[in-house]
Amino acid sequence: MSADDLYTLPDDLPVPEDDGAADDLPRSRLPDVALPATDGTEVRLSDLPGRSVVFAYPRTGKPGEPSLGGDEAWDAIPGARGCTPQACAIRDTHSRFEALGVHVFGLSTQSPEDQREAAERLHLPYRLLSDPDATLALPTFEVEGAKLYKRLTLIVRDGIVERAIYPVFPPAEAAEKALAALT
Repeated sequence: MSADDLYTLPDDLPVPEDDGAADDLPRSRLPDVALPATDGTEVRLSDLPGRSVVFAYPRTGKPGEPSLGGDEAWDAIPGARGCTPQACAIRDTHSRFEALGVHVFGLSTQSPEDQREAAERLHLPYRLLSDPDATLALPTFEVEGAKLYKRLTLIVRDGIVERAIYPVFPPAEAAEKALAALT
């Protein structure tokens, strides 16, 4: 995969369908779990005061490395491809979230090291959280034995999910959809 492929989505990606996996999330309290963040801190989403937006995604790609299962197989999984364009769109709208007083986080089951690499490479102004054991009760899928979060957006107030936007497609519109839900 070339570096450019990480930022561009094929026109024929399958569209994910709402399978109901996020229906029970609104009004639920997030568990008291410390998640490592890309700035070296730990974040407990259950303890955050005020409003937060958590963008959950399968995994960001790395330049020069194939996707899990191979690029063609990865692209065939509805909702799998597009994490890098999503992260960049959130980056590019981050100041609008700040203006609303909203904390922004990215979340995947990738290792803290992989999350740090992506945050640095993509110049992300928000923290990425690592949940390698998928301890949060969010929709998942598996590829090559790796448990991955399905792409969804949580709007959280004081540790309680107000709204779950699911499925999110196309990925680069996740930030705009969250901003619309916040205002």
